Amino acid sequence: MTEDATIHKSKRFSNGFLGPSKTAATNAEVPVPWSRFSAWLECVCVVTFDLELGQAIELVYPHDVKLTEKEKTSICYLSFPDSYSGCLGDTQFSFRLRQSVGRSSSWFGHEDAYNRDAPVTLQKEHAHFHGYVYFRQVKDASVKRGYFQKSLVVVSRLPFGNLFHSLLQVIAPEYFEKHEPWLETVCNEIDQWPAPVPGQTLNLPVMGVVMQVQIPPKVETSGGSPVKQPQTEPSLTAVLIDLHVIRCFQSVLIHMQMLWELMLLGEPVVVMAPSPTVSSETVLALVSAIAPLRYCGDYRPYFTIHDSEFKEYTTRTQAPPNVILGVTNPFFIKTFHCWPHIIRLGDLKMSGDLPKQVKVKKLAKLKTLDTKTYIYNFLLCNKGIYTAYKTFLHKDKSFIKRLLKGIQKKRPSEVQSAILRRHLLEQTESFILPLERYLESLMPPQRSMSPWKTPPQIRSFSQDEFMKTLEQAGPQLTLKGDWTGLYRRFFRSPNFDGWYRLRHREMTQKVECLHLEAICAADLLTWNKDKSEVEIVDLILKLREKLVTRKHQLPVKEELLEKLEQSIQTIISSLPEDLQTLLHRQ
Repeated sequence: MTEDATIHKSKRFSNGFLGPSKTAATNAEVPVPWSRFSAWLECVCVVTFDLELGQAIELVYPHDVKLTEKEKTSICYLSFPDSYSGCLGDTQFSFRLRQSVGRSSSWFGHEDAYNRDAPVTLQKEHAHFHGYVYFRQVKDASVKRGYFQKSLVVVSRLPFGNLFHSLLQVIAPEYFEKHEPWLETVCNEIDQWPAPVPGQTLNLPVMGVVMQVQIPPKVETSGGSPVKQPQTEPSLTAVLIDLHVIRCFQSVLIHMQMLWELMLLGEPVVVMAPSPTVSSETVLALVSAIAPLRYCGDYRPYFTIHDSEFKEYTTRTQAPPNVILGVTNPFFIKTFHCWPHIIRLGDLKMSGDLPKQVKVKKLAKLKTLDTKTYIYNFLLCNKGIYTAYKTFLHKDKSFIKRLLKGIQKKRPSEVQSAILRRHLLEQTESFILPLERYLESLMPPQRSMSPWKTPPQIRSFSQDEFMKTLEQAGPQLTLKGDWTGLYRRFFRSPNFDGWYRLRHREMTQKVECLHLEAICAADLLTWNKDKSEVEIVDLILKLREKLVTRKHQLPVKEELLEKLEQSIQTIISSLPEDLQTLLHRQ
């Protein structure tokens, strides 16, 4: 599930500077400055190269954004390609960084309703920032080093790569010419955008262009119970950064089964690439390969030796963490040679010819001793997947042939990408479906819901019990292999832990929803007849608490809630006047 961003010209906006309108500035619906801006972005940064300091933040907008020194340092280093990348002209890529400890999850500290309605793969991050970079490096005789080097960086908690890269394509070239006044105008326009709402088509105007965005909804509600998330055709939506995932995987198509399993199991993976564009696109494509399942390990589309987690991720005193790292510096060949899975890639250029498929190689072949040799190997050769991993499932050879044949016949890359995404989606859904069926069996029966008792408990997940269900309700795909072994390995992965925690929370909400429905449908007036005043007041207080805390969180029919409210008022009216007065005040 991904965000869809398309851009078209708007007749309402000119291409010149456009400040906030008086209507927007005085809009009573926006009492907090930058509240609409912060629904989309954390801030916009300008990073430049200083001869004495190196990379340095030149500007942060809005000016009152509170970034810690650690976050500023990370943004500085992650916003520039390293010297080996040789990026001339304009380059776009992305990164992801850990937020400093103690930072609040949002500017205003309120629970964000967006995450309740958005697909898990598009939810706001509470512990990480996403950075989207537009880097320019061009020759400039007026600069001492001979080059103009600067990055415009959009920092957000939202993983809307396609949208924010499109935004940068609109604003960055103009910013490099017009500087801070232009950026201030852009930010004021963003502060007039509507809030991101899943299920709605939103028009986002910026500097004469309107970006149209549709965020798919997480669930649809039917009656009082949540239903399964509807499928969205992958070919109709942009996938994190780029529709053309076939470009990222063109040289490893014959190994897609292995890559899918590595992502499913949350294995430590290093992607070594010639540029931050290649590394970031590939890492994000890998993470999205198991959609609609959320990748719950850490991932860094672009990782440098200056990263604050460098020591944490490169220590050799313990096993590598569950993280995917995209790197471009040859130094990492020595640093990560002991990691279990390393992918070495070249440029992502679709030539129209059948791309050479890289081989799976032994990790020992990646080790080099001579500095010049390993830099040469990094830049020019030794492309491949270095791993000892053996897949649990066999390759789908007919599918691989279909993709390779499509390349030979020059099938459009959009179509190729859609075919690949559909295949990965069906494989993930087939894997998850038996787990979903088993979870349903853990739910208490609806007939056990009593309005006069606490909600019944959900049964505990038993791996052995689940394994027994595979004989009758296993994966529907015809892929042969050790499905049981794959599930057992999955149970030890961060992806299972994250998936189960989320689903258990959703199931708990469903039980509470059904319990609230049972209360709403109960005859409270009859129950009230033979009860003491203390019992009645206690019931009223509990019902009110349940209404207040659950009304906006659970998909219960509005008429049921109104009926319950009326019943509460009727019960209150039957009490003595002093109690009525007391209860009405609360």
